[in-house]
Amino acid sequence: MSVDLIRIVSRDSPMALAQVERVRVELAGFHPEIRTEVVPVRTTGDKWMGDLSAVEGKGAFTKEVDQALLAGEADLAVHCVKDIPADRPLPAGTVFAAFLRRDDIRDALIHPGGLPLDELPAGTRIGTSSVRRSAQLAASHPHLDRVPMRGNANRRLEKLAAGEADALLLAVSGLERIDRTDVITKILSPEVMCPPIGAGVLALQCREGDDAVIDLVSGLGDPAAYRETTAERMFLHVLQGHCNSPIAGYARVERNGDLSLRAKVFTPDGKTVLNAHEWAGPLDPATLGTSVAVALLRQGARDLIDGIAH
Repeated sequence: MSVDLIRIVSRDSPMALAQVERVRVELAGFHPEIRTEVVPVRTTGDKWMGDLSAVEGKGAFTKEVDQALLAGEADLAVHCVKDIPADRPLPAGTVFAAFLRRDDIRDALIHPGGLPLDELPAGTRIGTSSVRRSAQLAASHPHLDRVPMRGNANRRLEKLAAGEADALLLAVSGLERIDRTDVITKILSPEVMCPPIGAGVLALQCREGDDAVIDLVSGLGDPAAYRETTAERMFLHVLQGHCNSPIAGYARVERNGDLSLRAKVFTPDGKTVLNAHEWAGPLDPATLGTSVAVALLRQGARDLIDGIAH
């Protein structure tokens, strides 16, 4: 079956639409004969400004997109991998067709006064809704105050300007996508602020059995991103972390092809930090993810995760 039009469904935030534009450009490079059309949807996660655990956690950012895909209103969904729950399977009837080349996985500090993280005075209010960032800040900079702040990156920058916080932590890749790297004070290394599972990776999701579309878009996939994302998502799946679990980690394919996975589990107050770091060697990515999860479970990660309300 030939395809001349691919309808792409996505969240309707500026960042999500910028991500779709990247997919359209890359797809046009491979298949200039294919037309694309954007189907924007407003998700529960975008509408709800409270605690995500009250509205299905991370799934709140993907449910409506998945529904549009399954209903046949679109042919392709674009997701940030970090927003796709890994503690349960993909919605029945859908598959990943590709993971795009990975963007920057790091977080950035935005401070209007230009101070780096280590020089912020006690009591500085850091705006973030991320339990991962909050726990790491509590562990490394307990003298700083963490204030809950939801909304897309543009909205958070507006809240910062309005004085609702003194500084922000935002993903570098997100700021790049909305062309706002001008606000970055300092990019934090993964050792200072370990990223979320799936950071910087866009996933292309299709209906199962829609082979014509799957074949067309699979060429956009990046082999390193596939290996890294597979290891990370299997790690999170085995841990069965929920949206209130401060879990961080990243896999990395070295230039020689070697794959490693570094991961951490925290208590929300940052007082307990569990660490694991393994190299794949002959292991496939999913086995590496499983092995690192088991290493953290041996350290007590199960009790730590189950002890956090969600």
